[in-house]
Amino acid sequence: MQAIILAAGMGRRLGDLTKGHTKCMVEVNGVTLIDRVITQLSRLGLSRLVLVVGYQGDRLKEYIGDRYKGVINIEYVDNPIYDKTNNIYSLALAKNKLCEDDTLLLESDLIFEDSILEMIVNHPDPNLALVAKYETWMDGTMVTIDSERNILNFVPKQAFRYEDADIYYKTVNIYKFSRDFSRNEYVPFLDAYSKVMGNNEYYEQVLRVITMLHDSTLKALPVANEKWYEIDDIQDLDIASAIFSQNETRYHEYHKRYGGYWRFPSLLDYCYLVNPFFPPKRLIDEMKANFATLLTEYPSGQHVNSLLAAKYFGIRQEYIIVGNGAAELIKSFAESHAHERIGVIYPTFDEYPNRLPHAEIIPYISTKPDFRYTADDLMEYFADKHPDLLLLINPDNPSGNFIPVADVLRLSAWCRRRNCALLVDESFVDFTYDFEHNSLLHNDILYDNPNLSVMKSISKSYGVPGLRLGVFASADTATIAGMKKDVAIWNINSFAEYYMQIYGKYEADYIKACRRFIAERDRFYTLLKEIPYLHVMPSQANYFLCEITARFTSTELTRILLDHDVFVSNCARKKNMGDKNLVRLAVRSPQDNDRLISILKSI
Repeated sequence: MQAIILAAGMGRRLGDLTKGHTKCMVEVNGVTLIDRVITQLSRLGLSRLVLVVGYQGDRLKEYIGDRYKGVINIEYVDNPIYDKTNNIYSLALAKNKLCEDDTLLLESDLIFEDSILEMIVNHPDPNLALVAKYETWMDGTMVTIDSERNILNFVPKQAFRYEDADIYYKTVNIYKFSRDFSRNEYVPFLDAYSKVMGNNEYYEQVLRVITMLHDSTLKALPVANEKWYEIDDIQDLDIASAIFSQNETRYHEYHKRYGGYWRFPSLLDYCYLVNPFFPPKRLIDEMKANFATLLTEYPSGQHVNSLLAAKYFGIRQEYIIVGNGAAELIKSFAESHAHERIGVIYPTFDEYPNRLPHAEIIPYISTKPDFRYTADDLMEYFADKHPDLLLLINPDNPSGNFIPVADVLRLSAWCRRRNCALLVDESFVDFTYDFEHNSLLHNDILYDNPNLSVMKSISKSYGVPGLRLGVFASADTATIAGMKKDVAIWNINSFAEYYMQIYGKYEADYIKACRRFIAERDRFYTLLKEIPYLHVMPSQANYFLCEITARFTSTELTRILLDHDVFVSNCARKKNMGDKNLVRLAVRSPQDNDRLISILKSI
């Protein structure tokens, strides 16, 4: 068996990265694509490797040089008109070599696990196209197949139908052709197709013709969990770098993204925190039904959106402001308290102290087991500290500690007597026991506590982080008015606005979802306590802070879980956590939670 790699293209979409050399010389985590694939192919005992080169072909030949002499025999085919042709012409130039042996045919912009080549080489079928079930990141030629892996049709990019996406498989652009298939089927059709259609086509179009005209021996071979990626542009390169990174570097590559994990469909995200049981399908369907209008129309300004938020939570319009996620409102609020003395209760959501670089932070660090604390603990500690503002996350992130409403109101009254403002972030309060009675977002509570402000992320408990919605409420209408002037005139989009408009129809569904969530959290807690190397801290939020008591450090465990495509938060990296090995595990659906438990037990 031989291998043929098509490497003549210019790689224009990679911009400056391919100005001086061909696409396959681009590096992923310090290794060029061409070095990676030659090394992988050299393990297969191939008779030779044929590289079809064009753009910067001499540079590529010089780069490879004699480094692989004695490891694998490399030959070259030159495409002198690479800028006027497509890969069908590059393959046609190598057609004689294609007919001389069984062949692995690859494109040069791929990165993949070693097991990918092993599965196609060792499979008994002589003619195979590697394919992968369609996922949203994929682009290019698709196929449809039957239950016996016969390829029914090649679907070119321009014929793609999103309503058929569930039945599509993407071509991985790795093929195995027997010598007989190349001689008797592929090359004759290649010659005829090129003569009629010209040289600015794709070689997969020939396969499409073959499958349409007669029963072909070419079969599909779907990949399962094997990793691969096609690198066409700088975002592809960024994603591939994350997928194929190693050890602690891999955790950093994922963590620095702060979301967007839908680009990694196999990744199970136990780091970011949302309600797995809301929104219901009917709400999503209503959003979809209005998609075109929402996409093409301007959203409203703050006046209308604060009115919608007031309706959403049942409070006065002048008491509330809507943000592009709570993060926007945290920034705005923090800037207005930039030089004050601020009491911060640790552990905490780091976005708050990170937005207060010039403030004098007075830290409270719980010394009780499991980072527990009460309102009385806070009042005793801050009694002689005289902060201007006290920050309370309730339930706390990441500890899950919760102070009951009556005690928070006692704390608010205590702060007011000392001329101290109190900011309570209750983003996770709807996950607490008796959640229907635990929110501070009520007109009478805000009115009676003018020093009290309440922050709430809609992303988390309502399960809509992609909409980027948060609210900030206070009876201090001057502060609210100032923040409304501070944020952009259109700070949320039409989809977020419409969601707030229709939410009321689904409020009963939300209450059911929260009750269902609490039951699943209790079940998950019981299962997590069976893991012998974890101490699981009680929580009234949608996550558990766990101390690793044996076998692993938190860095080691997060790395091992990421090897299983599970992404968790390494809380040992957070400030004021007592140098303990801590991870935070979100609560997801029963199916996902069972999978995580299985992995934790197996490692």
